Amino acid sequence: MAEVLHVKRRTETGTRAARRLRRQGQVPAILYGHGEQNVPLSLSASEVQAAVRHGARQVDLEGDLQEKALIRELQWDTWGLEILHVDLQRVHAGERVTLEVAIHLRGDAPGAHEGGHVEQLLHEVEVECSATEVPEELILRINQLQLGQTLTVQHLAVPEGVKVLADPDTPVVQCVAAEEVPEEELEAPPAGPAEPELIGRKKKEEEQED
Repeated sequence: MAEVLHVKRRTETGTRAARRLRRQGQVPAILYGHGEQNVPLSLSASEVQAAVRHGARQVDLEGDLQEKALIRELQWDTWGLEILHVDLQRVHAGERVTLEVAIHLRGDAPGAHEGGHVEQLLHEVEVECSATEVPEELILRINQLQLGQTLTVQHLAVPEGVKVLADPDTPVVQCVAAEEVPEEELEAPPAGPAEPELIGRKKKEEEQED
């Protein structure tokens, strides 16, 4: 079942208007597609965040307009914590679309218990599917992944009606021998306090406004 996003038409655009919206718990968005006029919208920030948490791509818009749409792009703040803008594409029932879908690994690789390291090489793949049946993710089970082996796109579990557009031989995950740490590195004293690492999705800093 598609997530529902309640929308309002935006009459004001620009950076200041967008900031006011965010202070009110709203997110600016744009709806486009099918040769129709682009429509500036505002969405509930909590509803958008819930849709993203659930991995939803196809949503039903209700409120000032009723449409089916795809979440095409999310613009995040520098730290990947706040959604700044949403791009929505109109879709019709039965229409086929192409988009990127995340790949998630499932299971326990036997090679990891033989001193191997599981390395995911491909994290998303382009698919073609019905606009109303977009998979939230594609699963790759690694229960048979041995040391020195590689699993490719052809090993993905693909739902009926979904066509993967990537080359079937494209590597997705491999299990390689863990590199041994040189003895001199183990004995070397620390060079000093390390700089803190910023963890999070690094996205465009500039705000997209319509």
